[in-house]
Amino acid sequence: MKTGFGRFRPALLALALLTACFSAACSGGGTESSPPASATKAEQHGGVGGSGSKHGGKIKIGFSMDTLLEERWQKDRDLFKAAGEALGAEVVIMAANGDDAKQILQAEMMISQGVDILVIVPHDAGATAAIVKKAHSAGIKVMAYDRLVKNADIDLYVSFDNEKVGELQANAITSIVPRGKFVYIGGADTDNNAHLFKKGVFNVLQPLIDKGDVSVVYDQWTKDWTPVNALANMRSALSANGNKIDAVIAANDATAGGVVEALTEQGLAGRIPVAGQDAELAAAQRIVEGTQTMTVYKPIKLLADKAAELAVKLAKGESPGADRKVNNGKIEVPSVLLPPIAVDKNNIDETIIADGFHSREDVYKNAKK
Repeated sequence: MKTGFGRFRPALLALALLTACFSAACSGGGTESSPPASATKAEQHGGVGGSGSKHGGKIKIGFSMDTLLEERWQKDRDLFKAAGEALGAEVVIMAANGDDAKQILQAEMMISQGVDILVIVPHDAGATAAIVKKAHSAGIKVMAYDRLVKNADIDLYVSFDNEKVGELQANAITSIVPRGKFVYIGGADTDNNAHLFKKGVFNVLQPLIDKGDVSVVYDQWTKDWTPVNALANMRSALSANGNKIDAVIAANDATAGGVVEALTEQGLAGRIPVAGQDAELAAAQRIVEGTQTMTVYKPIKLLADKAAELAVKLAKGESPGADRKVNNGKIEVPSVLLPPIAVDKNNIDETIIADGFHSREDVYKNAKK
């Protein structure tokens, strides 16, 4: 025999269903407001492959930087931001100052904020591969800026011809010292560019080494590119060779600064040719003073403008028109590589000063009258 509740069960179920349907309609619920489960995140938000953006037509660029501790990277930040904004994009910038875990966390934050494209200056070329995978899983394209990301499916690499940088350094020094004992002070082993610079240097030096004209008596990486570590390396090089060194090639101007400091301690500054690169103000001043022989100028405004332009194109799903490919250990990465320029005391006015990279007043302010 049925209970009283059993007799009313069909009516109660019908009432419950009616109430649920009414509630969904009033709250704007229902399946039509949610994207299909098969859609990617990019498709759900309008996609990076379309002509628009997730942000009402305004492209949002995430710029993940290794560091802002060096003058050079402060210029990149300011120029890239200005170039992106001039193209109508919003640019979000975060810097990790050499901390891999922090850089990955910052990149994840930008991904979660829904950037349309992520631009990376990696601290560790291998560690940042994790960022690329996470961005792609969210439908976000990734560009490597100046430094290559290793072992990852990055969409584009925009930089200078960094192997050429090393060749320019070595050609400048060997034109002054065709024979002798050389020291090579490398950059950070974790930075792919440091390996490219070194490869370019030894493209020039190796034939001279094979002939017996040049011997590399000290060759060491510089942890995190810091001048203090370069100083320690150069002190070791001088000590190991009884100060009998004929030339030094340093991977950048920050490390060249450490080299010059060590040479100054031994009364050798200005007597031993030193090469650097990046055209930092301090290096330009050392060139004028005679304690650094040359630097390599990489017009950063050209790099920043081109990178911002291509970032916006990628975010819109347009082809960047890359004319080169660079192997990053996993794929042949579409690449745009810009030409570097060798700078010494003979052309400093026609290059970095004429371009407004540094003012003549700043470059020459410490020069002897």
